[in-house]
Amino acid sequence: MTINRERLAALAAEPHCHGGRYRNLEPVPRHGLGDFLRWQLAPGRRFPQGKRFTLLRPDGHLLAKPPQKPQLVWLGHSSFLFQHRGLNVLTDPVLSDRASPFQLIGPKRHTPPALTVADMPPIHLVLISHNHYDHLDEATVRQLHRRFGTHLRFCIPMGLRPWFEKRGIHNLVELGWWQSERIADDQEVFCLPAQHFSGRTATDTNTTLWCSWLLEIDGFRLYFAGDTGYGGIFRHIGEMFSPIDLALLPIGAYDPRWFMAPVHVAPEEAVRIHQDIGARQSVAMHWGTFVLTDEPMDEPPRRLRLTLERQGLGDSEFRVMQHGEVWSPT
Repeated sequence: MTINRERLAALAAEPHCHGGRYRNLEPVPRHGLGDFLRWQLAPGRRFPQGKRFTLLRPDGHLLAKPPQKPQLVWLGHSSFLFQHRGLNVLTDPVLSDRASPFQLIGPKRHTPPALTVADMPPIHLVLISHNHYDHLDEATVRQLHRRFGTHLRFCIPMGLRPWFEKRGIHNLVELGWWQSERIADDQEVFCLPAQHFSGRTATDTNTTLWCSWLLEIDGFRLYFAGDTGYGGIFRHIGEMFSPIDLALLPIGAYDPRWFMAPVHVAPEEAVRIHQDIGARQSVAMHWGTFVLTDEPMDEPPRRLRLTLERQGLGDSEFRVMQHGEVWSPT
């Protein structure tokens, strides 16, 4: 499908930052400290128990010499290694033990990452969706930069450049919503909207952008949703980019809904995104690694399968991978 470049340019020209803060394209409820404390201190609330899932160990030789067809490895949470036509891509690489600014407190990893940076083939591109600690991990970013240097480019949403440059990383592709950059003759990356928020401290909420990404490699379209709630933006993305060959969509961290619905989809909404964007195949992410919210760690894939069954869709259309699994879409 041909991309409407004039429509993209018009959308990209619309302002998304107001008074130094970015906003979602659609109005969504904003929960402050009071709502957070209401959730955390609710009578009878218990934090779900952590669970370690089966961890497969990818064959390093297979990753070093991948097939010509696309290949995907789930490293855990929202971190994937995607390989196609000689390009090795990471999404939101988080390999640390905690999704936190601290080493001793904060959400703890229950299933180890399927790969370390030392295990990886040469990485050419990293897609960063936003700056929350479970998506932008300083330790992993520094390790990647040390190992791969200027051969590696980080694709980042608007406003994150100072964070990377402060750490000596300058090989950046910084884009706003609906903008794109050609990274090779047959490769182009598009920064697309998501419904979420940003912030790493108490004072920097929404001072940097959040996004989803679409990577086109010689006609193959990979969509990485990042972190998002459900909204009409996905129908717009589908109108612009459908069909999408492979979509990486979040299914976890959704309870309680009164608090999480604006920023995290439940499995039922993930299936709606799969349909809205015209994905041929989707893979579940953002579950099974950290305990972030109130649902049991193994609930998201169960709810996803029930939703697929109700809608007459098969596992081949929306797949749940194991940690470390190596898979090629059909």
